Amino acid sequence: MTMLSRVLGLVRDVVIANYFGASGSADAFFVAFKIPNFLRRLFAEGAFSQAFVPVLSEYQTQKDHDEVKRLVDRVAGTLGLILLAITVLAVLAAPVLTAVFAPGFYMDHTHKFDLASEMLRITFPYLLLISLTAFAGAILNTYGRFAVPAFTPVLLNVCLIGSAIFLSPLFDEPIVALAWGVLIAGVVQLIFQFPFLMHLKLLPKPVFGWQDEGVQRILKLMIPALFGVSVAQINLLLDTVLASFLQTGSVSWLYYSDRLTELPLGVFGIAISTVILPSLARKHASRSSKEFAHTLDWAVRMILLIALPSALALILLAEPLIITLFKYGALTERDVTMSAMSLQAYACGLLAFMLIKVLAPGYFSRQDMKTPVKIAVQAMVANMVFNLLLIWHFQHVGLAMATALSAFLNAAMLLRGLIREKVFVWQPGWGVLLIRLFLALAVLFAVITWLSPTVDVWMSGDVWQRAQHMLLVVVAGAVSYFAVLVLAGLRMRHIRA
Repeated sequence: MTMLSRVLGLVRDVVIANYFGASGSADAFFVAFKIPNFLRRLFAEGAFSQAFVPVLSEYQTQKDHDEVKRLVDRVAGTLGLILLAITVLAVLAAPVLTAVFAPGFYMDHTHKFDLASEMLRITFPYLLLISLTAFAGAILNTYGRFAVPAFTPVLLNVCLIGSAIFLSPLFDEPIVALAWGVLIAGVVQLIFQFPFLMHLKLLPKPVFGWQDEGVQRILKLMIPALFGVSVAQINLLLDTVLASFLQTGSVSWLYYSDRLTELPLGVFGIAISTVILPSLARKHASRSSKEFAHTLDWAVRMILLIALPSALALILLAEPLIITLFKYGALTERDVTMSAMSLQAYACGLLAFMLIKVLAPGYFSRQDMKTPVKIAVQAMVANMVFNLLLIWHFQHVGLAMATALSAFLNAAMLLRGLIREKVFVWQPGWGVLLIRLFLALAVLFAVITWLSPTVDVWMSGDVWQRAQHMLLVVVAGAVSYFAVLVLAGLRMRHIRA
């Protein structure tokens, strides 16, 4: 379901690139969408889920259903009221928020600033709706219903694709249709969760419960978690802030390259993270330290098996991928080159991005929020230093490079802390796994280099020729990679949790 969501997300971005390219209006929409989307990842999928799931897992393990339902009702009421207040303030102060998150738009006094502010008023309520959707998804994940929350983002992609195709001709400023598509998607995604919550008898009846013990614990855990697992999102947003000072198109180039990096990150990194968090929380609650360490080690191995070939393929196929997926309609050849450069920089950090997703739950599942905060702050400061050092010479590519470097610093410190606390323990078989990986990656490199023609050939082909050739390269690369792993002795029993 996660893969379906990410593939449709890619289709969505192809449609947006075809209709709007990397224009000033596209830059404005990406800022208006990125602000609530960033806060959604920070509060809903980041801090809230990491704080709520361990507490809910504890209630599920140690208390009866009525206690669990009471907690769900009070969290829903408290979270909903706080988010409603934030949403009202943000809609009223949309120009101020736009100036904060895209100061380059404000200083240039261009149409982009007014357009971004207008669309932000439409898109910001998405934060309220999608946060409540994430709340519902966290409940379903805790009870082992992973498919429904994983499928839900499909509805966002469908709404945005439909808005671009059918609604955009109805507006004087066609890009505004995408803003309305975001809002419609928020409503649809929330309502979609209701029947499944009803089946669990956990559909919330919101009650404001600020003083409830469980709510207080979640709020206390949320505060440090705001900086924990979401540091990568903060870094990406800082990229947008600085990119707003650069030439027109910079925000869009970073967006398109980030979206391609998000495909393997979302399909595998976030999916594995989503599955292991409630599992780790239950194992910690039942004091199963050996199983806890085994699950973490399994997650890291799975990340290496997927992240390394994905990163290599993105680096080698950066321009062909941008050409194949986005080079239609409004996107220019210069946009392709610029987007490919930042894609290669982001791809260098893909392993770190994915490791953060599975290492951070090692802390959150034990309700340790302080350690990831310290690490996140250090990584954020490093990111800003790298940004300032690299932006002057490398422009938007420097911003992507800085994000990758700070992600490696973040992942390394998370891993070191888990090893020092003896929470992460290396399991047998790592040496053999690394040898198998090296051989498989070498063959993957050779296959991609052999099958991929020059950029001029990719440019000259029509849509079907590009798609067929890309499919050939991707399938051949994937088959050769996994075939070498199997020939080198990797079996299903080695990658089972």
